[in-house]
Amino acid sequence: MGSISNFFAIVLLIVPNLAGAQLCQGSLGDPIVNISFGSGPNPGPRLSAATTNYQFDFNDCPNDGFYTVRNNTTDCFGFSWHSLTNDHTGNNGGYFMLVNASLQPSAFYIDTVKGLCSNTTFEFAAWIVNVLKSTACGSSGNQPNLTFTIERTNGAVIQSYNTGNIPQSSSVDWKQYGFYFATPPGVSDVVLRIFNNALGGCGNDLALDDITFRPCGPQIIPVIDGFNSLSVNYCTGTSQSFTFRAAISTGFSTPQFQWQVSTDNSNWTDIAGATATTYTANFTSATTPSTYYYRLAAAEQGNFNSVKCRVVSQVITVGVGSVPVTSINVSSPVCQGGVATLTATGGTDYSWTKEGGGLVVFDNKATISNIDFSDSGKIYVLVKSNGGCSHLDSAYLRVLPKPTATVSFDSTGICTGKSIQLSGGGNGTYQWMPGATLSSDVVPNPVASPLVSTLYSLVVTNANGCTDTAFIKVTVVESPHVNAGPDQTIIAGNSVKLLASVTGQEVSFSWSPPDDLSSTVVLQPMATPPADIDYILTATSNAGCGTDVDKVHVFVFNDLFIPNAFSPDANGNNDTWNIPALNAFPNFELRVYNRAGVLVYQCAQLLKPWDGTYKGEPQPPGTYVYVIDVHDRKRPLYKGCLLLIR
Repeated sequence: MGSISNFFAIVLLIVPNLAGAQLCQGSLGDPIVNISFGSGPNPGPRLSAATTNYQFDFNDCPNDGFYTVRNNTTDCFGFSWHSLTNDHTGNNGGYFMLVNASLQPSAFYIDTVKGLCSNTTFEFAAWIVNVLKSTACGSSGNQPNLTFTIERTNGAVIQSYNTGNIPQSSSVDWKQYGFYFATPPGVSDVVLRIFNNALGGCGNDLALDDITFRPCGPQIIPVIDGFNSLSVNYCTGTSQSFTFRAAISTGFSTPQFQWQVSTDNSNWTDIAGATATTYTANFTSATTPSTYYYRLAAAEQGNFNSVKCRVVSQVITVGVGSVPVTSINVSSPVCQGGVATLTATGGTDYSWTKEGGGLVVFDNKATISNIDFSDSGKIYVLVKSNGGCSHLDSAYLRVLPKPTATVSFDSTGICTGKSIQLSGGGNGTYQWMPGATLSSDVVPNPVASPLVSTLYSLVVTNANGCTDTAFIKVTVVESPHVNAGPDQTIIAGNSVKLLASVTGQEVSFSWSPPDDLSSTVVLQPMATPPADIDYILTATSNAGCGTDVDKVHVFVFNDLFIPNAFSPDANGNNDTWNIPALNAFPNFELRVYNRAGVLVYQCAQLLKPWDGTYKGEPQPPGTYVYVIDVHDRKRPLYKGCLLLIR
């Protein structure tokens, strides 16, 4: 009993030196108890009546003296609580206990923990968060102050620990609190009591999660002989051995050891005969590629057969990888100036190099652009697997020469409707594009007759199938085309605009004669001739694409002369009633009425001589009345009689 008492004394000496939560500083065993409250949809299940004397609330935000089990909280009490989106582990569906403290200090969680090892040191721990925001309750809300007590089942206190005030925070801040305790000889069942010493009211609201009991013992420090870390990898195909050692601090009077192995770092198996602090793991060439985990478990000799009493070391990891089975594909041969595509499979990491250097790519795909003959040779790829195993693969890249396409000129211009002979060269077959306006698209010197400016490409292909391309731009210059506009009519002393238009590219133009024009180099000048005249518009291509000419006649009348008779008898003399000077008034309106007042003829804006008919029928001879409005404020409404003679 003396040695065990000494061990407890060592533990008690350690505890006061721990900062914050008094958690185990030695080695821990697997959790014997892990109260996580489970997971699922809201709300979670109520706790048993023996666990808490608080009342259960189905809602998201419990009131004073109530609790709930949730996987999240949202906007409680006017946003004064933090919104918890998951439990402390980050599990979105994981439950936690949410407590709104009663107005008076009280215990809110009581549980009987059974099946502990007697005469053993344990770490008790729990995760707590003050859910009150730092700005709530005037930043001075009541702060949770918890006492954790481990008791015998008869109520005798074994150990207790006080968290002190748990302050408000600006964000969700889960913290783990805990302490050591030792089960007395013969005691395997204990009572956990969590007592809130603070008052309820504004504040003193918390969440509780993941209550654990784990055996705590001396520190076990493992190493792998010859390595500086607790992780090592090797590749199958050879045999390999690794020796693990562990240093044990004082604390057990009669320790017993057991090396364990796992393939998932969760389920552990004792290794037969591996009961010393040193163990050699032997791997053969036939070992299945996987990750193997090792650890050393230790306990007092009398408690060793119970896994609940064991503490364990950190985990040693041995990764056994297989040499990757690789494939490599190189798009070879490649024409000079082209792009080579490289692809490899079989691993997780790839490193490409080129014979002679110049290529370093870390991906399963790589490209080499603008290939030249210097790129010919072997391409290597080092393929690695997850276990760090590697295989060097290679392929040969062959570069083929390409032809050189040439043209006699890069660009030229021609006039509309003209042709030009193109000239190309190169060692191979020819293909011109587009070919629709060429005399042939497969000869070196076709004749081009484009209707619009065109970029022609010449593709030369050699016997290897490699190509090169050259280009010729043929710009089509549109020849000039002149429209001097419609003939014009004016009254002497007035002006009229000549409505001319010119099309074509790089064109200059001029009017002649210059007499009575506002300008000879304006496309639509004002003309004020005193008598009838022809004006000639000449447009010339500055690119040498010819000249075009058109003329316009300007009729000049001294005044508006209105004939008073006509004879539509088809004899070629006065067959229509025509007033040419009306064309000088673009907005004129003309009406003719018979003696019964019927409108038998009208025209406006565009003069059309009257042929003496109405609705296609010849009108009888006699006197008719006309009305003419030229819509000129300076001129009167013209009225008069018209004699139709047959």
